[in-house]
Amino acid sequence: MRLGYDKSGAVRFSQTGRPVVRVAKELSDNVRLVKDNFTANLINFAGEVMRDNPDEYKTQLEQSNRAGLPIAQHDSKALSKALEMRALEAEADKAGSQPEVARELVPA
Repeated sequence: MRLGYDKSGAVRFSQTGRPVVRVAKELSDNVRLVKDNFTANLINFAGEVMRDNPDEYKTQLEQSNRAGLPIAQHDSKALSKALEMRALEAEADKAGSQPEVARELVPA
């Protein structure tokens, strides 16, 4: 771990007033290498499982897809609603007025 410096050579401070600490490049490079090796080993293992047990893997994949379906449907609906709201806001910005958005009143 090393102290962070700005372009002028002065010690950098965060918005909270604490000095910025950064990871040394050598350590960061080694961590990245370990992470990449770990990821490659996981991918290799998944490939071995698919090759050695294709029927069980297919069954597990189908079960996982069925289990995740409600989440995917919910996210799809939420994304559609957010895109509609974004389109309404863009339309209102073009027209120069604010869109009607339901807002909850909060006590002062």
